[in-house]
Amino acid sequence: MVTVNLGMLHYILDHVYGAFVHRTKITPPFFSRGWGGTKLELLERLISQLFPEVEGQNWPPSSIQPIWKTVWETQNACLREGVFRTPCDEQLLSALPPESHNARVAFLVPKSVPPRKMACVVHLAGTGDHTFERRLRLGGPLLKQNIATMVLESPFYGQRRPMLQRGAKLLCVSDLLLLGRATIEEARSLLYWLDSEAGFGKMGVCGLSMGGVHAAMVGSLHPTPVATLPFLSPHSAVVAFCEGILKHATAWEALREDLAAKEAAMTLEEDDGYIPKHSVLELQKAWPGSEVRWVTGGHVSSFLLHNDEFRKAIVDGLNRLEWKEPSL
Repeated sequence: MVTVNLGMLHYILDHVYGAFVHRTKITPPFFSRGWGGTKLELLERLISQLFPEVEGQNWPPSSIQPIWKTVWETQNACLREGVFRTPCDEQLLSALPPESHNARVAFLVPKSVPPRKMACVVHLAGTGDHTFERRLRLGGPLLKQNIATMVLESPFYGQRRPMLQRGAKLLCVSDLLLLGRATIEEARSLLYWLDSEAGFGKMGVCGLSMGGVHAAMVGSLHPTPVATLPFLSPHSAVVAFCEGILKHATAWEALREDLAAKEAAMTLEEDDGYIPKHSVLELQKAWPGSEVRWVTGGHVSSFLLHNDEFRKAIVDGLNRLEWKEPSL
């Protein structure tokens, strides 16, 4: 009898996938144009505004008014797509590529109950998730439990991708920070719209990998309680690019050269798959009382095989929230 070590198989799958995609040089590496110069300095100032020194002083979400069109409708559900101007302030807007100025969203809603008796979860994109389809497939089965799904197309992705960018390979480090800051702004505005305009009784935000990092930030910054579900996510993008497989897809030489006067001393230690275990536990340390659920698999195999566990986490997270009291 041959004993198969499943953990090793998942590890190998992550690294085979990573080697094929990131080491074969089929596409250019991340950050081939360096750090981003003055944009990076601007973002350092803007990101400091995300986490004010005084607790409870987060800036309120901006109001948006999406323009909707119906994609399809049945007796039980409706899929709409919407477009709205990104709610980023003028400084941030000027740093974003023109292609990313308008946000796109898909909205899958059950028709069996009114919104006040329904929940809706905003799904944020993982690295390389350029379309709505994968996240709609994740959320679709939840219609039976009266949970709607809203899918945001990230800046720099899909129809919002800059003309010179190949696939998901961001040109500068500043683009990664721009993507994150704009996604956070847009997701918070969508949650505010779901609450104040659409009247949903409960709300949540989730994402896989990079999308989970953004979901954690949105959940932390939003002024009202939302179910927050980061799937297969590190506590920071640093570990993904410096310790995980993405280190093989990063233009380290370009980054070193871009530092000009400074010597870039970057230690690239080997670690398992894309997201090290210690990084996941950092989220739990930051959120006392939160729950970490482990799935058997690596980054790629879990993405392929564990959607049911992700859906159960969404349902359980929403069940921990109180229903919003109807306004008089």
